[in-house]
Amino acid sequence: MASDKVTACCQALIEKNLTITFVESASAGKMSYEFSTVVNSGRILIGGMVCYHSSMKEDLLHIPWGTIEKYSAESAEVTKLMAQNFFRYINSDICVALTGLTTPGGSENEEKPVGTIFVHIIFADKETAKRFEFNGTPESIINQAIDAVAELILEEIA
Repeated sequence: MASDKVTACCQALIEKNLTITFVESASAGKMSYEFSTVVNSGRILIGGMVCYHSSMKEDLLHIPWGTIEKYSAESAEVTKLMAQNFFRYINSDICVALTGLTTPGGSENEEKPVGTIFVHIIFADKETAKRFEFNGTPESIINQAIDAVAELILEEIA
């Protein structure tokens, strides 16, 4: 069941007749799923793409070769390119990209610990990027990130 924040976000999108797409890495489709569980979500949710592995980001989202090596798959730079490149091909009012570190074994370091999440959202007239650091289990980190995305969207469209 969707959180109160996701439900409120979906209701606002429905009221404003806005559509949304997701391009997800760390959340592996859970953001799309959460938004799909809200009543009338079919009026707003176009769909999404899970591109967990770097090869998907490079091959399907056309992230330039060397970009992931330079910045890491879990970075603001890659997240921005994911959003921009997906948005070019999918007709929606809002596009959300999310990457990050929910478990050890990625690009974590002292400056970018496990729990770091990058979000890039494209709206009709602007783009917004945020970096978050959450604590907890991998599932908790993702749930916090999804709620944070819902809040960012609500702030922009309210």
